[in-house]
Amino acid sequence: MADKKIIAIVGATGAQGGGLARAILSDPTSDFAVRALTRKPESESAQALAALGAEVVQADIDSIDSITAALQGAYGAFFVTAFWEHFSPETEKKHAKNMAEAAKAAGVQHAIWSSLEDTREFLPVDNDLMPTLMGVYNVPHFDAKGEANAYFSEAGVPTTILNTAFYWDNFIYFGLGPQRNENGALVLGLPMDSKRLPGIAAVDIGKAAYGVFKAGPTYINKTVSIAGEHLTGQQMADAMSAVAGEPVHYYAIPHDVYRTFDFPGAEDMGNMFHFKVAFEEQYVAARDLDVARSLNPELQSFNDWLNANGKNIVFPAKS
Repeated sequence: MADKKIIAIVGATGAQGGGLARAILSDPTSDFAVRALTRKPESESAQALAALGAEVVQADIDSIDSITAALQGAYGAFFVTAFWEHFSPETEKKHAKNMAEAAKAAGVQHAIWSSLEDTREFLPVDNDLMPTLMGVYNVPHFDAKGEANAYFSEAGVPTTILNTAFYWDNFIYFGLGPQRNENGALVLGLPMDSKRLPGIAAVDIGKAAYGVFKAGPTYINKTVSIAGEHLTGQQMADAMSAVAGEPVHYYAIPHDVYRTFDFPGAEDMGNMFHFKVAFEEQYVAARDLDVARSLNPELQSFNDWLNANGKNIVFPAKS
């Protein structure tokens, strides 16, 4: 490890950070070494990374001192927050600010901040399109990340802003997979109207981040937006039909209905989809698939992802 540049990875046991860690660790020609930052170094997932050759270091993103210590000697750092653990944009911004200030203090030469658009740059919060949430946000988990971009520039940290996209893995882990309707048919319900939804395999975000690091200074102080494919709900339902072994129908859920669903963050998610529908052209155009593929030559299409992961989607049995 002494002759390699250390990449410190926040969230190394999660989807994005884990993808980056494994991309580096599986590349025998890599110029980089992995330092996995985690709250729980003793966890099974952290120890699995250690077994692959990662240095596992305890770090707490609530503490600037803790992160600064964990970043010492690192060339680069990958920063990501976990909004869906606390549902608090203020906590998200605090964590991002802590990471930016720690990166500056530790002398990190290249940071990647996993972010999303601040939708308020497209749509003022006093708009009539969607309800304002928490008094100051359209889409809290987007807006807080986008607002936090400034922390890295203000701290003077050489940073790549990496705007991500909808995880196809949400069809497995977030309860967004097809459901049975009253007639027993499988239905994929999304509030996307007939618009395209940029999506990506979570692991490919980490692989793209690896591509950014390998490109050296090329993407420093720039924004890169990635996706694996831009698909309508109907196209995704059609692709799922082959995996389900029966037709999967697409239903465009009204945004007002989606916002009333009984799960944590439903309003936030409803506004997110509403934003993506209203600003489809800009949101899709920002995510150039050729750029994503140049960073990650193994970039998966939705069909690729389904072939590898479709067996993990729970398709409810007929009653």
